[in-house]
Amino acid sequence: MKNDTPQELNSDPEIGRLIDEVMSSSLTDEQYRKKMQRRKEVQDKRIAEAVPEKGLIIVNTGNGKGKTTAALGMVLRSLGHGYKVAIIQFIKGSWEPSEKRVFSYWEDQIEFHAMGEGFTWETQDRDRDLDKASAAWEKSLEYIRNPDFHLVLLDEINIALKMAYLPVEDVLAGLAQKPANKHVILTGRGAPSALIERADLVTEMTLVKHPFRDQGVKAQPGIEY
Repeated sequence: MKNDTPQELNSDPEIGRLIDEVMSSSLTDEQYRKKMQRRKEVQDKRIAEAVPEKGLIIVNTGNGKGKTTAALGMVLRSLGHGYKVAIIQFIKGSWEPSEKRVFSYWEDQIEFHAMGEGFTWETQDRDRDLDKASAAWEKSLEYIRNPDFHLVLLDEINIALKMAYLPVEDVLAGLAQKPANKHVILTGRGAPSALIERADLVTEMTLVKHPFRDQGVKAQPGIEY
């Protein structure tokens, strides 16, 4: 039987073995109960030994959809806890993003800056793209250094790095200046290896099917924007 357990659980050999065993249909109810009891003991021990808190560098990358969407979910969680959040959008910004209107309900907790002018094939002006990316990074540094902000989302910054609008060394140096308990999320496809190595949490979105590529369906409100 295929094991669909999340990778972070399978990384513990005993947990992986226990999960494989409980997925067997040959277990009696009592055998199942005992193995799940052991599974809980192992997981509880791991949680008890875990570091209580650490500000994370989080990277959402890959060719699949959902990188920004997943990051915005973390933004909502932080807002729900009463934390202050800053969002800086590097490439997007030539249109008024719907999420900016939604987050206006938390205007006392959130700062939102859409500082791009669209993708490079739309602007067709590399020097202007470089200037915009540089300005967005300077704005990002203000919030990265500011201890009042619990979470900073740098949306599509990975594309700016991939296009060499920003030196990855500068971004890594800026991330090193964040307070110890601050979380920073960096989204966009093509995250450089140096950033991935530095990050605490990296998720790669894998493209399997896409309505535009496979069916010619345009971007739709509520889904893409």
